[in-house]
Amino acid sequence: MPQPELTPTPAGPALAPRYRERPPATRRASCPGPGPRQPPTAPRNPYLRLFAVPGTRAFTAGNLIARLPMGMFGVSAVIMIATAYGSYALAGAVTATGMAAGALTAPWIARLVDRYGQARIAVPAAAHAVLGHLVLLLCVHAKAPAWALFVTVALTATSPNTGGMSRARWAHLLRGDRDALHTANAFEQAADELCFMLGPVVAALLCSTLFPEAGTLVAAVLFLGGVLAFAAQRSTEPPIAPRTATGSPLRVAGMAPLLVVFLATGAVFGSMEVVTLAYVDGPLAGPVLALQAAGSCAAGLLYGRSRRTARLRTCLAAMAVLMTLPLLAASTGSLPALAGGLLLAGMATAPTMVTGMALVQRLTPASQLNEGMTLAVTALLGGIAAGSATGGWAADHAPFAAFGFLIPVTAATLAATLCAATSKTTEPSTR
Repeated sequence: MPQPELTPTPAGPALAPRYRERPPATRRASCPGPGPRQPPTAPRNPYLRLFAVPGTRAFTAGNLIARLPMGMFGVSAVIMIATAYGSYALAGAVTATGMAAGALTAPWIARLVDRYGQARIAVPAAAHAVLGHLVLLLCVHAKAPAWALFVTVALTATSPNTGGMSRARWAHLLRGDRDALHTANAFEQAADELCFMLGPVVAALLCSTLFPEAGTLVAAVLFLGGVLAFAAQRSTEPPIAPRTATGSPLRVAGMAPLLVVFLATGAVFGSMEVVTLAYVDGPLAGPVLALQAAGSCAAGLLYGRSRRTARLRTCLAAMAVLMTLPLLAASTGSLPALAGGLLLAGMATAPTMVTGMALVQRLTPASQLNEGMTLAVTALLGGIAAGSATGGWAADHAPFAAFGFLIPVTAATLAATLCAATSKTTEPSTR
């Protein structure tokens, strides 16, 4: 008796092939039947192919809902505290404390996610963080002593890295398909830019039109609801990988130099934000600054359609060049010129971050992927904090109006130089 022949059926780009039985060959019928069915043609658009993979739309929707509040919490807290206490200095210090606490705890939360799974850790961690935001809201509403705000804001430091968990799912689903994974990373970076562009606008609108605590309340509901929806998609959750490495991903060759590059890159973003706000100094500051994120979002989507990727040192060199455009535009004193310069300068951001995160994924063992990506985000946040402080000092002590825009140019040049000096360890292979 002949054995049934197994033939593959069409499957998504990183899914294991499914099989069906082909019946044994039989004598041709007298009336020919229809010809063989052709497999469905895959969409030409790489983003459509990406979301043709089963389950990707559901987990992406939940993750985007959870990610939007990350751009809302900071602005909401500043407005809420400044309104109640009449001090932007106190509001800034409290939010900075929360950011610093989060930078310290984020790698530990990510390590637990790698060890025990996304749903098992992300949900209680998010619930604890939301509880911290609500306690902070109650303290502000009751005008508790200032020290109480610093204590309660530390409770919010358990927020899981939602962007990192989403990238880990793509890495699991698209393993072995570097082109599709490149497109997924580009989409994730564009989503980051969109959320951090819309989040502050939504927060400011809620706090100004409703009541000062509205931004924090809405952000807390969206964050917890989004994490619950994301964690419920168990079919796409990466399995817990056996631990093939011990210790921190910092010990992996090339990781420490790459994180230093991320630190310098974060200084570009932090300084550019502060010096732009100080230079424009008015209601147009937010929309003008948003153009940088808009340029990055557009460039990220275009970069994701490309089949070839640039090396990180090339992206950073391009960033160093493009960061001179806001400096030149500010020197003219023209606000439209500055807006155009920021739009063009932002186009270097997403390709740089996509390429950098791809390197983190390649260097980090699979069993520590969330922790590795969270370390990269922590380095970025540290650079953003340092860049913000340096940019603020430059804004207060600038010998001329455009002086502050030298800071992001210097930081981008430093990042490109560091990457070029360590490229043998940070970029061990090419495509």
